[in-house]
Amino acid sequence: MRNTESWDAGGADFALLHRALAEIPRYADVTPGDLHPMRVKGLHHAHVPIGGTDAILRIPRLSSFGSAPADNLVYQAACFDRAAPSRHVPALLGILPPQAGIPWGALIVSRVDGGTPPVPAGMGAIAQALAALHGLRAPSQHARSPLPSHADPVAATLEVIEAQAAFLDDAGLAPAARRQIDDELDHARRFASDAAGQDMPITLAGTDTHPGNFMMQPDGKAVFVDLEKMLYGSPAIDLAHATVYTSTMWDADVATALSREDVAAFYDAYFEAVPEPLGNRIRPWCGPLRRFTWLRTTTWCAKLRVLSRNGAAWSGAQRDPEYMAAVRQRVDDYFDPETISRIRAGFEDN
Repeated sequence: MRNTESWDAGGADFALLHRALAEIPRYADVTPGDLHPMRVKGLHHAHVPIGGTDAILRIPRLSSFGSAPADNLVYQAACFDRAAPSRHVPALLGILPPQAGIPWGALIVSRVDGGTPPVPAGMGAIAQALAALHGLRAPSQHARSPLPSHADPVAATLEVIEAQAAFLDDAGLAPAARRQIDDELDHARRFASDAAGQDMPITLAGTDTHPGNFMMQPDGKAVFVDLEKMLYGSPAIDLAHATVYTSTMWDADVATALSREDVAAFYDAYFEAVPEPLGNRIRPWCGPLRRFTWLRTTTWCAKLRVLSRNGAAWSGAQRDPEYMAAVRQRVDDYFDPETISRIRAGFEDN
């Protein structure tokens, strides 16, 4: 077993992490040897199971939205609370506030027994989990804070895309890749203009719903475990992000390109599970938002490529270098002109 490095615990000091945890009566008997960091699988969090308990420390490395550490914990706690009635997310058990040695604090969440869902076999279970999340009654507008609420999810997503597209010039793209992405940016701007004012359902949305962010329990139930980007927005974006190539190939434990039939089966399973009136409002947006959501991910990868260079925030100097090397390989594939052409051709079928 390799030595524990700072990135294994999200930059937290293990001794101080244990000391803070032991101050909670429920975990008073936990020893330093009971804390064993899990294999790094993400950019934003480290996960440390608490031996002898049913709990895991979820330790932020940074905020997805640029929030201060304390605000980030408040936001993430709200994500868990809002999603809890779906019964498809871990339970929030406690919070360690930011403090010396734990700069971003930590959430204590329930352990999910199981593993990464098999793809494509597990996509139906993921569809059911998303239907349960989307089917929750959204609170009134004034009660949605601290989660963002998108009055126009297409316009809000285009703002994200435009901000990320600023990194394209420095991302070292092949000219054939850049031309295709620029074409898609033009299309996205026209689409956002046409979509303004149209009826679009707003639900609790997971945002980062790629298959690697779910776990499959032994009973076949899928649990969404990466909640820190939840907001009130378009459920069709969640469905797209669960199934586009750049999502299903992201997690090395999944790494499967879905066939057209696989994607159709996923959507069928979702619409069988979601309330029919809501489903009827979501359906018209599914095809157009697959294309739009792919562009959101692709421009994010440009940002990642720039910010993962040596010494930058997401570089191997600041993160597990082995993991970051694998991430860069995936991003290289996503920016291959032939990969982009193949993905775009699939959107024409929608």
